Amino acid sequence: MPKLPALKPQEVIRALNRAGFVLYRITGSHHHFDHPEKPECVVTVPVHRGDIKRGTLRSILKQADMTVEEFLALL
Repeated sequence: MPKLPALKPQEVIRALNRAGFVLYRITGSHHHFDHPEKPECVVTVPVHRGDIKRGTLRSILKQADMTVEEFLALL
């Protein structure tokens, strides 16, 4: 399994948009995305200053039901 890079929140959001996820709600500094073909799949991305930590990024990928390889291909 390839190592996850440190990414800015906007880079993660751009990759999720390419995967078909759509922003449907913002609560404070957290953006919530859903996928039109997978209604049970809700992804929350914290939009804070700095990079997203690798553990948080793994949680985002788990929520999106994506592998690391699929995600890296969308960057």
